[in-house]
Amino acid sequence: MTKEEDKLSNEILGAAIEVHSHLGPGLLESAYEESLCHASLFYAC
Repeated sequence: MTKEEDKLSNEILGAAIEVHSHLGPGLLESAYEESLCHASLFYAC
């Protein structure tokens, strides 16, 4: 894995963990997916 791939993986996992910590457990995957999309738009700015 290159440094760029490693950095991107860390950013994606970090965003996923943050979304899950805000929403909590027990929701449908679609709820997490939608929230992660919104989070990725925030991180892309």
